Amino acid sequence: MLVFEVRDEELMESVNRQAAKAGVMDAAIVSLIGAADHFTISTMPEGDALKDDITKYELPAEMTGTGEIRNGFAHIHVVMAVEGDRAVSGHLHEARIGTHFARVYLIPCP
Repeated sequence: MLVFEVRDEELMESVNRQAAKAGVMDAAIVSLIGAADHFTISTMPEGDALKDDITKYELPAEMTGTGEIRNGFAHIHVVMAVEGDRAVSGHLHEARIGTHFARVYLIPCP
């Protein structure tokens, strides 16, 4: 198992860069934990599973998630806990890590 730590940078870019540095082209992301200062996620509209509704959230959130690395690129689904004991979830496009940290636990695939 590998652990990628992210501090003071964008999470998706960092995971892709760290995977390349470690020579990881394919992996299961078995856990993601941390907090983001702001983030962007998408979900599919009810009437069209081929489209993405992308939403940028300019608020901090604690996060958890899972996903994969395929052909060197991270694909992560998250649950973001925001103020008011609410959760928003979806496909992660961007998460700015600054105030806190994020850790991605992954198992490379042969």
